[in-house]
Amino acid sequence: MQIVSALFVESFNLREAPGPSTRIDLSGVFFSIAAPGPVPVTLEPHLVALVWCPPDESGQGVFETVFTRGDDIARNVSPFTVEPGKFTYRLVRGQLSFDDYGQILANCRIDRGPWHLVPLTLLPPVA
Repeated sequence: MQIVSALFVESFNLREAPGPSTRIDLSGVFFSIAAPGPVPVTLEPHLVALVWCPPDESGQGVFETVFTRGDDIARNVSPFTVEPGKFTYRLVRGQLSFDDYGQILANCRIDRGPWHLVPLTLLPPVA
């Protein structure tokens, strides 16, 4: 299986389209965010990953996300199933503690496959 895309989002919705087909509406995609106040702060951003399963694979997998900032700061592991030849999504809500402004990485992978990296930068609060 393959990660097609992984992004931090404010909103994620699925809707049907003719075919039958599915549309994914992503809004508020971001790679940085202003802190709600001075550090330390804890954020709970939503990470959505789109996953494709080739027709010749089983459709069984484990999605792993490790949030890092030098060291591991949070981890999520969840098994999933997708029909071979189709797409699915994984939605991860990390609880991330920041003692300082700067960048963390969401490291995503399926089973023991290659890591897919998604950066998130915490900026100082807006005055």
